[in-house]
Amino acid sequence: MPFRRIAALSRLGDESYVTVIVTRNMHDRWLLLDQYRDRLRFAGSAGVLLAFLMSYMLLRRALNPLREIARSAENFTVDNLASRIKVGNVPQELQTLILSLNTMFAGFERGFTRLSRFTADLAHDMRTPLSNLRGATEVALARPRSSEEYQAVLASNLEECDRLSRMIENVLFLARAEHPTFAKHKFEFTVEDELLKIAEYFEGLADDAGVHLRVSGGGRLAADVELFRRAVSNLLANAVRYTPRDGVITLDAQIHDDTVCVSVTNQGVPLDPAMLERVFDRFYRADPSRTSSSSTSGSTGLGLAIVRTIMELHGGSAHAESGPGVTRFVLTFPVEKTVTGATSHAP
Repeated sequence: MPFRRIAALSRLGDESYVTVIVTRNMHDRWLLLDQYRDRLRFAGSAGVLLAFLMSYMLLRRALNPLREIARSAENFTVDNLASRIKVGNVPQELQTLILSLNTMFAGFERGFTRLSRFTADLAHDMRTPLSNLRGATEVALARPRSSEEYQAVLASNLEECDRLSRMIENVLFLARAEHPTFAKHKFEFTVEDELLKIAEYFEGLADDAGVHLRVSGGGRLAADVELFRRAVSNLLANAVRYTPRDGVITLDAQIHDDTVCVSVTNQGVPLDPAMLERVFDRFYRADPSRTSSSSTSGSTGLGLAIVRTIMELHGGSAHAESGPGVTRFVLTFPVEKTVTGATSHAP
């Protein structure tokens, strides 16, 4: 039995002492405290359970936008590249995530579409030389022929093999150039000197085509010399291919504020304005009416695409201009200073 007591020593009138003890039964208070304890335990347990349930419901509701994002992302497949995640009523914190994912999906779509188109164009363009090889070989084997005829067939097949080799080489260059680790070796050089070297290299081809080369302008440029030569050489080869006999091709370099513009201008049938941007697409060929009699079938449709890729590697741009009787391709390089000298080699 719980109790409390207090004792005190008291002196009586006869000088005797007695001990006075007061005892209080505490059972009722213990019962009250037990009731308080039981109520607190119940209220605490109920509060914890309620807080857990409410937290679960709040978290589930807060994660609903993420589940919607996940479901929308599942719709992005090879067969549905245009699918995007809808922003809708989502928290401000998730809108940045959705925009980033949609940007990534758009990049995937562009890359996959470009790869599909590139693969289809490559297969189509490789089919022509392979068909020529097969057709010439089948004709040669149809009946016995003289050694001169066999030599002619072999020479024709060799030309087609060279065309395939150039095509494969260009495709490999474009694939390497698009890789983030593609190395560029920039040097500062005089643009006019390099243009003169390129023109000298193309003198024989220009003489065979009956066209004249001119070089003008000047200035210095910091760029990868080999890539610069390849870009200008591709433009010049294209100009020689489409310039009529007795035409003039001009290689010019001019400095404008913070850019260096290198242009290749040729006379001939102008390009349709709708083709000016597409000429830099892979495997795209302009109107066959622009082809002069001196043209050959050596074009792989990748020369101008390589030019654009080289300009993108240098942070510049390439564009085409065409007017009555004149077509001009312009390469715009940003001005960049270096202190390293360049070595010169024939392109």
